[in-house]
Amino acid sequence: MSLMDHGGAHIRPVTALAWTSNSSTCPKGFTLINITEDGAAANFTRSFGMKSGYYLCYSKELSGGMVVSDIQIISDKETLPHGYCNIAEHLEPKASVWKKKRVCVRIAPVGSVDTAVLDIKLTAKSKMMLQHYTCVGDIHGYVMWSRKGLFTGPMPQAKPRSVSLDLCKLSLEQPAPPLPLRPSNPPLLAPGKLSQRRGTLQPKDNLDKAADNSSIYGITAIDGVPFTLHPKFEVQMNGTNPQLNSQLSNIRIKSLHDIENEYGYTFAVEESAAKRTRPSVPTGDAS
Repeated sequence: MSLMDHGGAHIRPVTALAWTSNSSTCPKGFTLINITEDGAAANFTRSFGMKSGYYLCYSKELSGGMVVSDIQIISDKETLPHGYCNIAEHLEPKASVWKKKRVCVRIAPVGSVDTAVLDIKLTAKSKMMLQHYTCVGDIHGYVMWSRKGLFTGPMPQAKPRSVSLDLCKLSLEQPAPPLPLRPSNPPLLAPGKLSQRRGTLQPKDNLDKAADNSSIYGITAIDGVPFTLHPKFEVQMNGTNPQLNSQLSNIRIKSLHDIENEYGYTFAVEESAAKRTRPSVPTGDAS
């Protein structure tokens, strides 16, 4: 019967399990189990005559993003279950682990499971029961127990950002927007020769229009070019061109009645031609 601890939601799960010879070979971040729950030494020796052995150790570091979701003990004749792997070995040179029984674990990503192994304990006597723990199996005279339950993943931490010196020098005040582009070519003619339409335009209108165009796409090709008539069409008030003045003064504006009388056409010729009879061609032999 599996005993699940539903109150262990704030306990960190076990992330790795390994064999080690002693505390000096135990990896950093691992906890070495050197004493069983019933007070015996948790040294897994290979034989009765050997003094040195190896210990079981586990880690709860979540930096790798993986957790141990299950533990099994199998014999050397059994095949490794699907999804499981043998635990690592951190031993002294020429040291080895008893291979008749092996400890295998199933590793899963933190976000893919809701429950995981929260704790591991060892006992030397198989008759001793541990509350809220599940018996994994016996190995080399010891009984392994595991406790499963809910857990919470690590809290996301904001990564520190390095502020460069260039960013520190930036001012909080935004610079003024660039002025709109304006043509630099001056008017081609003197102001006295400008037409009446151009002369009535105020400079303020052009400035307002230029201010509205905040980009170069608002400027047209004729901006800044004065609107003037060709000199031969310009009416000179000082009489320097009398021939042009006489020609303009002799222009007679015709009314609609004058145009109809001058260009009236009755179509009498066409009407008489349409009424004219066509001569007939006689039939039969010619005399």
